Amino acid sequence: MAWDYIPFEDTDATGGLRMTVVSGVPSPWGEAAKGILHLKGLDWSAVRLDPTNKDLVERFGSGSAPAVVYEEEPPRSGWKDILLLAERLIPMPSLLPPNSDDRDLAFSLAHELCGEGGLGWSRRLWLTHLGLKGEGGFSEPVAQYLAQKYGYSEQAGAAARIRVIEILAMFAERLASQRAKGSDYIFDCGVTALDIYVATFAGLLQPLPDEVCAMRATTRAAFSEVDDETLETARELLGHRDLMYERWLEGVLRL
Repeated sequence: MAWDYIPFEDTDATGGLRMTVVSGVPSPWGEAAKGILHLKGLDWSAVRLDPTNKDLVERFGSGSAPAVVYEEEPPRSGWKDILLLAERLIPMPSLLPPNSDDRDLAFSLAHELCGEGGLGWSRRLWLTHLGLKGEGGFSEPVAQYLAQKYGYSEQAGAAARIRVIEILAMFAERLASQRAKGSDYIFDCGVTALDIYVATFAGLLQPLPDEVCAMRATTRAAFSEVDDETLETARELLGHRDLMYERWLEGVLRL
């Protein structure tokens, strides 16, 4: 698998699989999409996200990243749509469990990480809340931007930390139970997209070292802002992240 940055103006001429990415910030949604394409062995081209570029937003169907365009097909920006496209393009090895019940569970668990109200959503609300109150978290300009994007209210921001801990505890229990059964992964069938999502979203609680994942200093400071209780609850997920990057995933961020 290979990927390189291309100018937005070359998007249509390049063809194939093209995906928008955020520069300097290891977005867990973007890193998960990269991980899926990496395990599938899919070559793709990266386009730096510029939400002020109206032509780019129209072409990729979203002012957020990741968003994917494959050949002349309509753009896709949802985590599930990107995963299913990768599954269609390279069916084997599959990153979904073969059993239909486990497959349904996989999508349900993935929503707890990637979807509205999930880990990524709630962690961003939490850091937005801190930023708006002047108590750390995101810088005020970033917090103001994300407040509109994530439907911030003081009540929702204050509740976000509890939601994060609930989700972390659920996945920690699942990982511990699987390990007790002799499995290193979320499902008995082996590595799936769920393992990729856990690995990338865990970075919101404790970033990988700078030599592995260079990022903006302000972003690292915000992502590192976590209390002892939450960090302890995240230990299982952080350990799983390290396992996934050791065995399966490539380096996190390419500036």
